[in-house]
Amino acid sequence: MNTSRFQPHTLPRLGALASALALAAGLAACNKTEEPTAGQRLDSAIEKTEQAAQEAKQKMESAAHEAGDATRSAAADAAALMDDAGITAKVSAGLAQDPDLSAIKIDVDTRAGVVTLNGPVKTEQARERATQIAQGVQGVNSVVNNLTISSGG
Repeated sequence: MNTSRFQPHTLPRLGALASALALAAGLAACNKTEEPTAGQRLDSAIEKTEQAAQEAKQKMESAAHEAGDATRSAAADAAALMDDAGITAKVSAGLAQDPDLSAIKIDVDTRAGVVTLNGPVKTEQARERATQIAQGVQGVNSVVNNLTISSGG
């Protein structure tokens, strides 16, 4: 009868078991994460706040730039409309001063400096004079003369 506690063939198994336990303990220790200190949490919060503030600043600057562009565009559009209205008024006044042209019967429309004339006139000479009057107004880029010659003009 063998007086030793362990059989000779069980010793390698015990060694393998001990190695496996040591390895498992080591891996468990590696997976542990340390909790951040209060100072580290505060630093992290400050960093996130600064990042958010920087992003907000960039968004505000972008919005302000876009608003400025929209304002400039609206002002330019308003100025163009006022210029067109002024051109229309000056052309109509010029037509009214000519005895052969009827400012009441001739419709004057201006868009982006292009004057369009519609309505009746009595003669071809009156039609040409209307074009000359419109071209003589400052700010007129071109004239579209749709005036028709009729005996009632």
